[in-house]
Amino acid sequence: MIGRLNHVAIAVKDLEAATATYRDTLGAKVSQATAQPDHGVTVVFIELPNTKIELLEPLGEGSPIAKFLEKNPAGGIHHICYEVDDIIAARDELIQKGARVLGDGEPKIGAHGKPVLFLHPKDFLGTLTELEQV
Repeated sequence: MIGRLNHVAIAVKDLEAATATYRDTLGAKVSQATAQPDHGVTVVFIELPNTKIELLEPLGEGSPIAKFLEKNPAGGIHHICYEVDDIIAARDELIQKGARVLGDGEPKIGAHGKPVLFLHPKDFLGTLTELEQV
């Protein structure tokens, strides 16, 4: 069902400083910061030859990233994202197998402009998992 690893997301308190670490210290190619109000985050993507790192900074008071950073003040890995060919078919198969889809279960448009869903971390070894349709 799952395809390539699309990205690993890291929650950060200071997006500008985190971006500088990847760009200036590691020499990575970084995207411009983009606000994603529907998801309560501002994101930067670090381009790697085989995948991406997504840096997430809270956007607004209700941001799920703000809650994550309260529990993890230094930041850290927030979720991993896998690509799927058909997000609805993947969702339906996962629900049939007992997995829980977060939110209302309907895909939302993610940072890449494609449909995404999040799966409950308790169903995936303690890891918040995102699926993105390719």
